[in-house]
Amino acid sequence: MDKRVIGALCCALWVLSSGCSDECVDQFDCRADNGQPAEGQEWVCEDNKCKQRPIPTTPEPDAGEPEPDAGVPDAGVPDAGVPDAGEPDAGEPDAGPVDGGGMGTAGKGETCAGSGDCMAGLRCEGAPLTCQAQHVAVTGRDDAGVSKALVMRYDTPGMTALSDGDVDSRYPRWGPGGTRVSFAQGAVDTATEKVAGDLTVRDIPLVAGQAQVLADGGSGNTESFRSMEWAPSSYIAWVRQNGSSRSGISVVSTDAAGGVVTQATTTGAFPDWAPDGTTFVYNISGEGLLTSTLGAAPTPLTSAGTSAEQAHYNHTNAQLLFLANPNNETVVFSGDPIPVPLFKLHSVNVTGGAQPQLIADVSSEAATDGTVNTFIASPIWSPDGTWSAYVRAYYFKPTTGDAVLCGGAPSPCETRPGNVIFLRAINPADGTATGAEVRLADDGTLPSFSPDGRFIAFIKAGQLHVQQIDPATGAPVNAAIVHPKGGYTLQTSDSDDHRPRWQPR
Repeated sequence: MDKRVIGALCCALWVLSSGCSDECVDQFDCRADNGQPAEGQEWVCEDNKCKQRPIPTTPEPDAGEPEPDAGVPDAGVPDAGVPDAGEPDAGEPDAGPVDGGGMGTAGKGETCAGSGDCMAGLRCEGAPLTCQAQHVAVTGRDDAGVSKALVMRYDTPGMTALSDGDVDSRYPRWGPGGTRVSFAQGAVDTATEKVAGDLTVRDIPLVAGQAQVLADGGSGNTESFRSMEWAPSSYIAWVRQNGSSRSGISVVSTDAAGGVVTQATTTGAFPDWAPDGTTFVYNISGEGLLTSTLGAAPTPLTSAGTSAEQAHYNHTNAQLLFLANPNNETVVFSGDPIPVPLFKLHSVNVTGGAQPQLIADVSSEAATDGTVNTFIASPIWSPDGTWSAYVRAYYFKPTTGDAVLCGGAPSPCETRPGNVIFLRAINPADGTATGAEVRLADDGTLPSFSPDGRFIAFIKAGQLHVQQIDPATGAPVNAAIVHPKGGYTLQTSDSDDHRPRWQPR
């Protein structure tokens, strides 16, 4: 995608992230203000008031709809303490599924020999080894405007910055073992988007003075490390940025001889690693998707079409998810003259042959003096390839004049969510969509599946939300865990760069 188009899409959907409310909507705020509830009771937040109620002894019925959330639309599209090392979470509710989610049976804090022994949402770690909640990594910005790469336990309030002091950092990415995390650091010139910084790696739990710089702007041949991807590879890949151009992929090794930078492609963007850790998919504007193995010539995936971009592998089969605009349909939003592509979501077999399968189409419905339409953004796979998650962005197109996003400027859809996260089941055998869309969360963006596929993290109103789902139906299970801001507003404007990233098991 051309950088100007990325910028237009950013500006159009960033409107939805303004005016976020800080009011309490979760049990964390009640616990922070009032301490632990009485024995046998739990905090709930009803009508913005903290109340205690008996802890249910049996699961509450699931109505199949997301819990209501008081947040405001937040649609991101293409801008030093130590985390706890395995201690119990001091009474925070365990959000693991009651049946173990097809994982092991060991619960939080229980002894394990490997992560396969642990219930969903947990990994085996520490000394002695116990099952503990996985971390999620995000980018936040403090009240002073300093950007920070952050990590947190998915079920526990509290975020830890990966960079020290007032040093800007962003775009954290996990290594394949889940014990190392990379991030870009260095102040960004907001006028030019140039960054005087480094690509840095640290261990988890953090150790003072242990950070390792793998590449800087000179060795990485870039003014900013963008579209970075690490796990499941031993290489970290990024897209080079030089001036107004953001094209070409480089990689750096993270093995014992780490720090060796190699140019993987001369052009292209949006790299994503295959499960083998050496093959990656990427796209070239006007040419579509290509796959390459480090050191080998790229192979065009012609069946995906020339408009295909932003492709993702899952962890188990040969299917790719990708966005495409085969009819070159666009919309212009009020106040921004750059047309925004009306993307649809497809799957395709990376080995070629079969034609792409439509997963989520654009839509249109009649409204007063115009139509309410949608396009697709921010898609991602479940690890096993049985579900896709994506954002459906809603906007009003008047009969004459430019479009406006729903949920913001006055329009016939100003009271509707500007963007909604949906799930769609996928047949792993052929990549076809099955069943209807499952509505997961209004006003959220950048969904991300946990490695076991039982939880989805997303950003809404500048906060991390984690929603448990039924792996058979995709329906939400229980209320979402909502993390307090804790001094940081989570960022969404850089699209996939800002997607929450789960720690591997």
